[in-house]
Amino acid sequence: MSERFGDHARRLAGAASRLLGWPPHWFWRATPSEFAAIFETPDEQAPGMDRAQLNSLLEQERNG
Repeated sequence: MSERFGDHARRLAGAASRLLGWPPHWFWRATPSEFAAIFETPDEQAPGMDRAQLNSLLEQERNG
């Protein structure tokens, strides 16, 4: 491969800015998995979250 990591990262940072409205620091703080997940199709078979699970997560965040 003739291109370096920096060339690809610069292109992806520009795409994140244009397509997602992300400022540069959001791109650089995101992991590759987080960035890729934005473009993945949701799994229709994945179970949803019920209200009890959401309340539990919210409670953990408040005390976190």
